[in-house]
Amino acid sequence: MFPIVRSCLITAALAGSCLGPVIPTAAHAQGSLKISSHPALKSNAVLVLDQSSGEILYGKNAQSIVPIASISKLMTAMVVLDAQLDPDEVITVTEEDVDSLRGSSSRLRVGAALTRDQLLRLALMASENRAAAALSRAYPGGRPAFVAAMNEKARTLGLNGTHFLDPTGLSSGNVSTAEDLATMVANAHTYPKIREYTTLTGLDMRVGKRTIAFHNTNRLVANPSWNIGLSKTGFINEAGRCLVMQAELAGRAVIIVLLDSWGKYTRLTDASRVRQWIEAAAGIKPAPQRTFTHKVRVRHRLAATARARRI
Repeated sequence: MFPIVRSCLITAALAGSCLGPVIPTAAHAQGSLKISSHPALKSNAVLVLDQSSGEILYGKNAQSIVPIASISKLMTAMVVLDAQLDPDEVITVTEEDVDSLRGSSSRLRVGAALTRDQLLRLALMASENRAAAALSRAYPGGRPAFVAAMNEKARTLGLNGTHFLDPTGLSSGNVSTAEDLATMVANAHTYPKIREYTTLTGLDMRVGKRTIAFHNTNRLVANPSWNIGLSKTGFINEAGRCLVMQAELAGRAVIIVLLDSWGKYTRLTDASRVRQWIEAAAGIKPAPQRTFTHKVRVRHRLAATARARRI
């Protein structure tokens, strides 16, 4: 089991981080890392943490309290697993699980019956909101008791900047800090099912009379050049695009928290920049990589060329 990130260590290391990035010097860097600069990241709140030592490798606005969207589902999963409820119990999606706040769509129709374990997989891998809502409704005491358990778990972990109003993350009242989320990710990583389900690339699941293909919301988990041990994405307008990961970079376990990224692909390119930065600091020459934005442009250009030829 990996050590739990100590909030006191992070708080001390990030004192004043809301005013600018925390950049360890080579003298503070662990092992062979020679950090003399910081990565140029677009995300508005960032924390990069050495998981084993708890050392801050980089931080920016890491104590700012911001909405976290579906990153909330990591806490949802921990509360479900802590309760040790029957994973094979069948739970039926009802109207109570439909998103009335934002009207978001779902591939789980009202009346769909899945086991608790199946719902957990979909909530973590595909960020299925109705799956998370159904899990909370089927908790002893119902959804109010579930949300209370989420907040109690946050208090127990010392997440003083974290608060939850719902199990899905659709509420902008689900808030946290990059600092707190590093702690939450480290704790979530101790749960084998959370590690497994958040890193599934996809699965075909029988739902009623249909077989539905679900995919991971983080495309990096399908990239064989990454060694990702935990992943969760999130998005609502108030939160921007968010991503948290545990990954092995340059031979060390690293936790990456990227919040409020402004573009569709920014959180992914930021993650790649963090990787290249750490590998460069460790003396590893990174392989040439194209950004996701570049790949999309190339794809659009090829499609336009193909249409022109058909004309």
